[in-house]
Amino acid sequence: MRILIVEDEVTLNKTISEGLQEFGYQTDTSENFKDAEYYIGIRNYDLVLVDWMLPDGDGVDLVSIVKQKTSKTAVIVISAKDDKESEVKALKAGADDYIKKPFDFDVLVARIEARLRFGGTNVIKIDDLIIDPDEEKIIYRGVDIELKGKPFEVLTHLARHSDQIVSKEQLLDAIWEEPELVTPNVIEVAINQIRQKMDKPLNISTIETVRRRGYRFCFPKKS
Repeated sequence: MRILIVEDEVTLNKTISEGLQEFGYQTDTSENFKDAEYYIGIRNYDLVLVDWMLPDGDGVDLVSIVKQKTSKTAVIVISAKDDKESEVKALKAGADDYIKKPFDFDVLVARIEARLRFGGTNVIKIDDLIIDPDEEKIIYRGVDIELKGKPFEVLTHLARHSDQIVSKEQLLDAIWEEPELVTPNVIEVAINQIRQKMDKPLNISTIETVRRRGYRFCFPKKS
């Protein structure tokens, strides 16, 4: 899972990023509103962690930008503001959670994990298809499907963002820890594995190629 951290305090930003990476999350970091807005525009995130007060804008305003792109992305606001009115304002703006500074890192991780579970980003169920990222398991009409590794992660990411066309570059950024070291061809290989090991045997279609733009999760096919 990929998380965007928007925090202008450099040391705290780095601490959160490195800590989350130890828990297996992929992270991007930004220290201002402008860069965060850029990242949100080009990448898909499972969760955005944003500080309220940024040097060039109001972090709460990023909430609506995230939600307009995809409502499935969870947003947690962190802030030194400890009054009830600020917390209510952030939640009414669309934030999924509000954490007051200073906070314990273990508590932050627990809140992130809880928010991702609550947001439905773990187990994905669409008609007769169940994708369980935690167990790396796919079940279709009661039958287990053998699909592991990067093809499984590509399928899962596309399913989470089924309302979007996802480019090869976005898939690389979201799934590969060092996307700059691999070529976009690895996406084609993963897609082919999905079609060979899953779609053809089950006589279904899960991913469609959108010419020159990327891929889109298409199960079930709309009539």
